[in-house]
Amino acid sequence: MELMNNSMISEFILLGLTNSWGLEIFFFLIFFLAYTSILAGNCLIILIVTLDSHLNSTPMYFLLANLSFLDMTLSTVTVPKMIIDFFREKKTISLWGCMAQMFLAHLLGGSEMTLLIVMAVDRYIAICKPLHYTTIMNPRILLGSVLLSWTVGFVHTMSQMAFMVSLPFCGPNVIDDVFCDLPLVLKLACTDTYVLELLVIADSGLLSLISFVLLLISYTVILVTVQHRSSGGLYKALSTLTAHITVVTLFFGPVILIYAWPVSSYSLDKFFSVFYSVITPLLNPIIYCLRNQEMKAAVIRLRSRHISSNPAF
Repeated sequence: MELMNNSMISEFILLGLTNSWGLEIFFFLIFFLAYTSILAGNCLIILIVTLDSHLNSTPMYFLLANLSFLDMTLSTVTVPKMIIDFFREKKTISLWGCMAQMFLAHLLGGSEMTLLIVMAVDRYIAICKPLHYTTIMNPRILLGSVLLSWTVGFVHTMSQMAFMVSLPFCGPNVIDDVFCDLPLVLKLACTDTYVLELLVIADSGLLSLISFVLLLISYTVILVTVQHRSSGGLYKALSTLTAHITVVTLFFGPVILIYAWPVSSYSLDKFFSVFYSVITPLLNPIIYCLRNQEMKAAVIRLRSRHISSNPAF
């Protein structure tokens, strides 16, 4: 599969969000602030979970720190180039750069998809089997779950990219989006890609849809189980699961609409691409930190520890 031997073009042109110079300056400021917030918010979660002895011994927060790492890395794959391109009249990306961007995006996206399922299982055990929680969700299981999520992500991206790199690209080379993604790049190949398009729908779209439905079913089972045990516990379980359900919806919604919706328009795809790579990683720290009392308490503990270890002279 020698990519360069099979292709006649060496780069793709990204149309981006707009052709207006004024809007590009506006979008630059917005996305620069958003990306800075993504790095700060997700790094803060990782730092808090790592330094706080109570949180780093709790399975849910160990998984949350890994989710923050995936979110931050996923944004880094696409957003910095998007920001730089706002100052370029001709927004180009090399053929190999495009392939690398798609490979990493699906590696991280597949890993995050699996990790969200693991987090749902963690919440089920914590709420429905609290006496066995620490036994089941032991460090060995947690480490294995994280490794499994990366393995699933790797298999997911390789199952598609193994075919992508062997496709011939002889023009046109214009991608009406802010970064490279499989559906749009497939349409530029100089060969029949009908079977590969079905593969992408099955691999990315259908898998995302099934995972999303299974996650919603699992949360419903948790709430029904808690309701049967005690009516007071339902409110507590619902408040605990609200953040998880919100994150799952924000993550899977755009992915399903991009890959499992065969007649979506380019403008909608562009919006969902931005939402998937910018908005979701930006909102996750807000959802988990502002609505989570334990995270707030950990911040206070770390602040108090820092103040007490640096007394004023």
